[in-house]
Amino acid sequence: MHNAPMYTLSTVAPAAAACHRIRVYFEDTDAAGIVYYANYLKFMERARTEWLRDLGLPHADLVHEQFGVFVVLGVTANYLAPARLEDLLDVRTAIHEMGRASLTLDQWVVKGDQCLVTSQIRLGYVDTRTLKPKRIPQMLVERLAPRVSARD
Repeated sequence: MHNAPMYTLSTVAPAAAACHRIRVYFEDTDAAGIVYYANYLKFMERARTEWLRDLGLPHADLVHEQFGVFVVLGVTANYLAPARLEDLLDVRTAIHEMGRASLTLDQWVVKGDQCLVTSQIRLGYVDTRTLKPKRIPQMLVERLAPRVSARD
């Protein structure tokens, strides 16, 4: 069986990456008091949602005014070190690539100066009525495009 190589992302987020702070709650941890691996995906989802909101693009507006929504097409994550109960984490988000109907983001979960998780997520933009791929609206492209090249 052939195994595809794991995606390797630098453990240092670019300075221009958006940042969302999250505290680890008891509900986020397993029996050992360590963040359960799947919860990092929730942390990253929250960070993406807040990032869009900060750009003036809340999900509700995309759904109700543009009849579009981003759906997850694929995720690659590398778990480097654990987070624990009460830790304060920064989730950083940067655009890796933007297509006509897709967006690839790099995300990092960081505690202080230590990178705990690196991830790349591919999102597709779909019509909420048909769930078929749809071109990302021009107003959204205009807000996202300057951030594609804003990488260090």
